[in-house]
Amino acid sequence: MANDDLGRTLRRLRRLASLTQEELASRSGVSVDVIRQLEQRRKHSARLPTLHALANGLGVELTTLLGDPPAVSSTSENDGPRFVAVRRAIMPALWGPEPPPPGPEFTLDALRGQIADGWTQYHAAEFDTVMKALPDLISDARAAIAWREEPDRSSAFAALGKALQLAGHVAVRMGKTDLALTSLERAMDASQQSPDPLLPPMIVNSMAWVYQRQGRLEDALSIAVRAAAGIATAGHDGTADGLKVWGALTMSAATSAARSGDYDRAAAMMERAEKEASRVSSLPEGGDNRMVSVFSPSSVRIERVRLAVQYGHPRDALALAKGMRLSKDTPPSWRTWLLLDVARAHTDLGDAAGAVKTLESLRRVAPAWTRHHTLAVAIVRDLWALPHHPPGLRALADFLGVGE
Repeated sequence: MANDDLGRTLRRLRRLASLTQEELASRSGVSVDVIRQLEQRRKHSARLPTLHALANGLGVELTTLLGDPPAVSSTSENDGPRFVAVRRAIMPALWGPEPPPPGPEFTLDALRGQIADGWTQYHAAEFDTVMKALPDLISDARAAIAWREEPDRSSAFAALGKALQLAGHVAVRMGKTDLALTSLERAMDASQQSPDPLLPPMIVNSMAWVYQRQGRLEDALSIAVRAAAGIATAGHDGTADGLKVWGALTMSAATSAARSGDYDRAAAMMERAEKEASRVSSLPEGGDNRMVSVFSPSSVRIERVRLAVQYGHPRDALALAKGMRLSKDTPPSWRTWLLLDVARAHTDLGDAAGAVKTLESLRRVAPAWTRHHTLAVAIVRDLWALPHHPPGLRALADFLGVGE
């Protein structure tokens, strides 16, 4: 993979982890000379196995090391007008005017439906569509809070919490993790004034994901474990929605444990999650599934594939993925992650044809995700560096702007 910012990102993540170059070399198995050359930008490229090893040594996702999505800058100076509007909605101007009252056609039910649509669009990687809608969703929820009385006011706080949670997720995808945390902290404030006891732990799960992206693995693990325990203590895991939130938090905690090197603890968490996931279909449903955390036997298996390939077990990953039948409620984003991880596993095993075939499937089912995701670009760049290109690689390289 060639990336002008790779060395800068590597140095920042290494310092955040309080590691010397020698310590990172020991933890990753990558020579200190390679690390030094990358950080000094005397070397601008590295093969995917090297990047895997460095990410593991740093305790971060590979995508964290790869940097922002294609064509997305991590600096606020280059934010486009649409994202500036999202930023302004998350952090309105101090001492600004009170929001005007909602129009006569406004209803909270309609607002909740629009927010649920936004989550569906987010999972389909329709980020421009979501960013266009977010400022109005957030401002409408704030207006309802300012002008409505109970119980509508409490319901408006719940809507604001879900809208700000969505904004936080979009900010992460745009490479703005600090803005994401700001949005999620404000979502948490709103959720604690809402009538939904599952909303705060759902937002905790989002915060754990951002902490993982920032390399704050202990923080991510701690908050996910505490929130999952709180759901069980309160008995909320006796409903389908509550169990889904518990399961999502448990899988998040397992991911953090694995990235911290505690694979036994991660495996135990995933085993329990897989066992509990079988209960979801037998429990009473709650509200709109689009507004609840993703947790099912399919999502647990996808996460197990991800952890296997992330930590150097590509054959196990392919065995776990073989013959998988995904449930209907599995969001497109999770399906694309599975295909990406299968492509990574094929690449790690030297099966270029298998990787290309998988990426071709990904392009057919989710072209927007394929073009957006840095991991897809990294895999294709890795394959493009091979002396012999399998059929179909050139078309993928042209689609992603990787070819000659």
